[in-house]
Amino acid sequence: MSIFTPTNQIRLTNVAIVRMKRAGKRFEIACYKNKVVSWRDKVEKDIDEVLQTHTVFTNVSKGQVAKREDLVRAFGTEDQTEICIKILAKGELQVSEKERHQQLESMFRDIATVVAEKCVNPETKRPYTVGLIERGMKDLHFSVKPTRSTKQQALEVIRQLKEKDIMNIEKAMMRIKIMLPSKEARKVKDKVTQLAKTVENESWDGDLEMVILIDPGVYRELDDVVKKGTKGKGTIEVLSLKDVEEGDERLE
Repeated sequence: MSIFTPTNQIRLTNVAIVRMKRAGKRFEIACYKNKVVSWRDKVEKDIDEVLQTHTVFTNVSKGQVAKREDLVRAFGTEDQTEICIKILAKGELQVSEKERHQQLESMFRDIATVVAEKCVNPETKRPYTVGLIERGMKDLHFSVKPTRSTKQQALEVIRQLKEKDIMNIEKAMMRIKIMLPSKEARKVKDKVTQLAKTVENESWDGDLEMVILIDPGVYRELDDVVKKGTKGKGTIEVLSLKDVEEGDERLE
């Protein structure tokens, strides 16, 4: 999209429009594509890298600039940069149908990728391919929500795949090694065992060494139990993020 402003005839290219309706009026700003999300995620901090111009429009495409009195009425100020930042924070990013479709397709695959990375078949301990997860999502008729994070939606997909019995799937376990000083070991061991899915190994050599499998969701609680129970003397080490057999290939 190429746009001319009537004030200076500068050609604006690669434009992303952010729109906000306020006080009965429509206000728009012209931004660089891919920079709006970076600004909102606090990755980009330079406003000049986001805004193509510090001008508030009523219609960017037609180059129609907002009137001063309308800005004051809607935002309580005529400071264009301040208003641009407000619109950037809470306005609606405008995208074409083609861009929206591409965005949803990309997000669909990103969600499937997160699920594939976090899950295994509990019977074989093998991970699924991204393609197989995508087929499962299609069987669910899963609808991507652009306003929710990929991680949130991946957790929802895992829940639905299990509840509706589409796939035999479980979140992959974390393999953890724990060292407990002999003085506190017996007291802390019981709490550690309660949090573990499986105790793979346990050895006493003065101190207690344990290798366990846990759900990733209890890692912080386990870390807290070990630190507080041993007054900071115990250690916890992640050996692997997945309960996957060495050399196993992904399930097709």
